Parts: sequence; C-alpha cells; structure tokens
Amino acid sequence: MIIISICVLLLFAYVFDLTSSKTKIPSVILLLLLGSAARYTATYFEWQVPNLFPLLPVFGTVGLILIVLEGTLDLKLNKTKLPIIKKSFLVAFIPIVLLGVFLALLFHYIGNFSFKQSLANAIPLCVISSSIAIPSARNMNENNREFIIYESSLSDILGVLFFNFIALNEITNGVSVFHFIFEVIVICLISFVATGILSVLLNRIEHHVKFIPIMILVILIYAISKEYHLPALIFILIFGLFLSNLQEIKKIKGLGTLNTEKLEIEVVRFHELVAEATFLIRALFFLLFGYLIQLEELLNQQTLVLTLIIIAAILLIRWIVLKLFSIPLNPLLFIAPRGLITILLFLSLPASQNISIVNNSLMTQIVVISALIMMIGLFFQNNDAIENIQ
Repeated sequence: MIIISICVLLLFAYVFDLTSSKTKIPSVILLLLLGSAARYTATYFEWQVPNLFPLLPVFGTVGLILIVLEGTLDLKLNKTKLPIIKKSFLVAFIPIVLLGVFLALLFHYIGNFSFKQSLANAIPLCVISSSIAIPSARNMNENNREFIIYESSLSDILGVLFFNFIALNEITNGVSVFHFIFEVIVICLISFVATGILSVLLNRIEHHVKFIPIMILVILIYAISKEYHLPALIFILIFGLFLSNLQEIKKIKGLGTLNTEKLEIEVVRFHELVAEATFLIRALFFLLFGYLIQLEELLNQQTLVLTLIIIAAILLIRWIVLKLFSIPLNPLLFIAPRGLITILLFLSLPASQNISIVNNSLMTQIVVISALIMMIGLFFQNNDAIENIQ
C-alpha cells in the first residue's frame, strides 16, 4: 500500500508541475495540501505508517543540492551579466542582515533571550528558499528567471554562511572571524579541485552508467564539507557555473586537455538527469513536509501575530531594497518564499541555541503564508518587470 500511495502522490505532483504555469498556483502549495490530505487519509483508514520525520532533513539536503545545481546549470557568466549578478547579490545580502538584526532584537525584547540566541533563530527566517523560488520562476522571462535564480541561490549560500558563523561558534570574536574566513577559502579551493576532477570524469567515463556516480560524488563532497562545517553550497555553485559556462572558460590554461565539445554534449544530458532527480526529491520533500504538518500548528493563534509581524517585515525590507536599486516591484516583491532551507537551518540549530518562541508552529505558518503571498504575486505578475537591469 505504501508503494502504491507514493506512486499515486508523485503522479499528482507531476500533474501539479505541468499545470502550474496555467493555474499560476505554485506546485509547492498543492504538494503541501496533498501531503496533508495523505496524512488524514492514512489516519482515517488506520494504515500503519512508520515515523517519517527523520527522512525530512535527508530529502531536504539532497533537494537543496539538486535545486541549486539545476538553477546554476541554466546561468551564463559574461560581462553583460555583471549588473544582474551585482544587484542580485546585494538584494540577497542586505535583507538577510537587516531582517536578521530586526528579528533578533524582536525576539530578545519579547522573550529576553540573548541576542546571539535570537540571531541564530532569526537567520533561517531571513533566507529565500531557492527550492520554491526557482521552480516558480520557470515560466517567467529570461531576465526575471535569471535574477531569481541568482538571488535565491545567493540567499541560500549567504544565509548558510551567516548561520554557521553565528550558531556554530560559542564565542564571536576575532578568532572566530578568522576561522570563518579560513573556512570560506578552504571550501573555494576544494570546490575548484573537485570541479576539475568531476569535469574530467564527466568528459572521459565511457561506461553507460556515468551521471549517477557523478551526482553521488557531488552529494558526497557536499556532505563531507558540511561535516566539517564548511559552506558547502559554494561548491555546488562553482561546479554548476563551470559546467554551464564552458564556452567562456575553455580558454583558461590547463583546461586544454578537456574535450569541451564532447563535454558540452555530456553537460546537456547531465542537466536533464539533474532536472528529473530534482523534481523527484523536491516533490518527496514537500509531500513529506505536508504530511508532517499538524493542523493545530498551522492554526495556532498564539504564534499567528508574531508570524504576521515577521511576514510584514520581510515584505517591507524587500520593498525598500528593491526600490533602492530601482528594480520594479512586480512580481519580485512577492517572490521571497521561505521553505526548504528555512526548515533545514531550523532543524540544524544546536539544542543550546533553541528559543521557545521560534517553534514548529511559527515555521509552518511562515512557510505556508509566504508561499501563498508568492502565489498572489504570480497571479498579477508583469513579465517584463526587469527587462533592463543595469
């Protein structure tokens, strides 16, 4: 029965993915509803379902890797892209800092928690979920789509960097700053070496099974980097950008041994497999998250007021930043969902850093409401909104 149920749910997820461009309803909303419906169906028929909660961070981590990789495989780097890269970086970075400090002060004031604890709990709420934003941008024009891919991917990376620095350091001082900078340098070096090795493997393996081992190696390198608290998403970004920009970088010395023409063909095939795997893992994650959502948590009135304050702060700060850089608001103001990365960072909080007011109810409400706001924005989007970012 479990196998039948999973197959049926995934087929529904595929239908949602196919129809989202016409209905303008993000598939994540429908996946959450479907997962919740599956829970109540299982309860009604008294089906025995094992504890699925431990699978959530696993699907979340693999999904994050694949989603960022798929997004970066679509991006092209050249001089004409510098303005959009610069602005997307600033639009990703500034709200994390401003919103993080605001929410940390708010939590400190409400619950008298330490500022460090409050900031560690605030950061997950400041990060745009690329797992929701990137698929939702699929049907936008090229400029909108590029901006959202860059912004949400950079938001994930910067959010993880900021979170690791605050949450995983007991004391914040000059030594911890030096250690943090050292970790970034180390992961950059690892990323370039690993990218070169994986590219050679992708180029030279003749066996009929080649892409799955490459994907496993990517996940393995990410996981090992995470074990040593390195900002592993930087590796995913560098690897994806390398493969998607072979025409720009094939002139670099030392890359002459690569058969770039053959590699470009392999990259297209690899991209197709990544897209298929991304759909599967992303669907499983949000179905599982919907299944685990308790209706009482979603309707918890004790956290609803704080949730609405946080949502209002997200939109206000985003409005200010977009106006500051002269980026049209429609639909980008509303494309700031919280989701997979928010949940992963929340689950990664050390027990000593947890505070009572940031709980499952608050996280669930923010994820659902931010996705609903994005859905409303997509209904009324102006698809020519950022035709000329300079």
